[in-house]
Amino acid sequence: MYAPRVIFSMLGALAVFAVATYWLSGSLAGTAIKTAICAVLLQTGYFGGVLYLVWKESRSRTIRPAIKREEAEKLPVTPFKGSEPFNR
Repeated sequence: MYAPRVIFSMLGALAVFAVATYWLSGSLAGTAIKTAICAVLLQTGYFGGVLYLVWKESRSRTIRPAIKREEAEKLPVTPFKGSEPFNR
């Protein structure tokens, strides 16, 4: 989730929502209130999505370390190749 993209997407969605709400209701005050409520709902959903991704990542990190350690012990370690520039 790239932050500027999320912010501009949210502002675009809020602008479309505000125009549609004003066109349907004709009330500027009602449109402002409904758009503010929509913004809060969008932020709540975004926060919930980020919270879910953090929970999912922390869960995968607590489950996998034992597996990764076992796999790392099985991997052969080879010396650097002579063709690499920092090994000349």
